[in-house]
Amino acid sequence: MIIGVPKEIKTQEHRVGLLPSAAYQLVQNGHEVLVECCAGADSGYPDHDYVNAGATLIDSHEEIFNADLIIKVKEPHPNEYRLLRQGQILFTYLHLAANRELTDALLKSGVTAIAYETVTRNHRLPLLEPMSEIAGRMSVIVGGHFLAKPHGGKGVLLGGVPGVLPGKVVVLGGGTSGVNAARMATGLGADATILEVDVERMRFLDITMSTTHTLYSSPAHLTELLPTVDLLIGAVLVPGAKAPKLISREMLRLMKPGSVFVDIAIDQGGCAETSRPTSHDNPVYVEEGVLHYCVTNMPGAYARTATQALANVTYPYIEALTEHDLAEACRRQIGLAQGVNILDGKITYQAVADAHGLPFTPYPAK
Repeated sequence: MIIGVPKEIKTQEHRVGLLPSAAYQLVQNGHEVLVECCAGADSGYPDHDYVNAGATLIDSHEEIFNADLIIKVKEPHPNEYRLLRQGQILFTYLHLAANRELTDALLKSGVTAIAYETVTRNHRLPLLEPMSEIAGRMSVIVGGHFLAKPHGGKGVLLGGVPGVLPGKVVVLGGGTSGVNAARMATGLGADATILEVDVERMRFLDITMSTTHTLYSSPAHLTELLPTVDLLIGAVLVPGAKAPKLISREMLRLMKPGSVFVDIAIDQGGCAETSRPTSHDNPVYVEEGVLHYCVTNMPGAYARTATQALANVTYPYIEALTEHDLAEACRRQIGLAQGVNILDGKITYQAVADAHGLPFTPYPAK
C-alpha cells in the first residue's frame, strides 16, 4: 500500500500524522511511505529522520494525495477537498457533525473517511483521549494567561496568595478533558468545581479527586455559580455529535467583566451560544464582557508532545488498515468500525447524519 503523510495546512497546526519510527515499521512491512517535505519539522522531526526511516520525501502537496491511505491530524482544508478520491482511505480527526461543508465534500469525493474521534474501545475513545488530556491541561494554562490584566482579564491569579482567596474555576463535564482541566486547576491552587450529569461519575471523581468539588450539572446550578467564576471551561462531549449549547448569552452576562471562557468543545461546534472558532494567531474575542478562547486545534500549540501522544495510539490502527482490507481491519481492531464516518458516498455514523438531517447507512451493514 502507498501511504501519504501531508504537511498540515490549517492555520498554526504544527503536528504531523506519522512519526519516523512508524514510517520505518511500515516500510519494513513492505509498504511505500510518502512524506511531504517539512511535514514533521515543526514537531521536531526533520526530513532526514523520515529519509533514514525509508520514507520518500515529496515536494508536492497534491502528489501526496495520490496515496491509497492518507494519514493526517486535522480535517481536510477546503483546498484539499478536490484531492480526495474514490477508493482512498482518509484517517484523521474530522468532527463532521459541526461541519456540513466538509461532510458534503467527503460524500461527493467517494473517499472512505475514518475519524479518530469516533473510534471506540471498551466504551472509551482511545484516539481522542490523548488530545483531550492535552486540551484539558492547556485550558487552565491559557485561561490563567488571559485572566491577567495586560491580556484583557480581570487580573485574578488562579492560585491566589496567602491571605487572598484563589480564583474559581468551573468545568462543564467530567470526562477526560474536564478531569485534566480540574487537575491542572487544583494543582495551581485554584478552587475547582466539575459540573456533571452522571451521578456514578461524580462518585468516582469525589473519591479520586478529593480537592475538587462536584455538582450536578443543571442550568440552575450553573446560573448560581457564574457570578463568582473567574475561569469557565467547556469540556462537554457527545461522541461524534454536535456539542450541546449549555451556556446561553444571558448566562454569560452573569459573569464579571474580564472573566475567561475556554471552549474545548469548539471542534464539535462549541457549548456556548456565543462560541465561534478561533486560531492560535488570534485566539480570543470578547462577548458580553467575557474573553472567549475557542481555538479549534488547541493541542497543536504543543506539537511535539501532541504528535507523540497521538502516534502512540494511532499506529495499531494504521497497521491494520495497511495489512488488511477495511472489513478485516475492523474485525482485527475492535472499535475501528465506529470510526468509519463516510463510505461509498454514504454517512455511516448516526450522529453525523442526525446533525445534518441526512440519510444514515450503518457500517457494517446489518
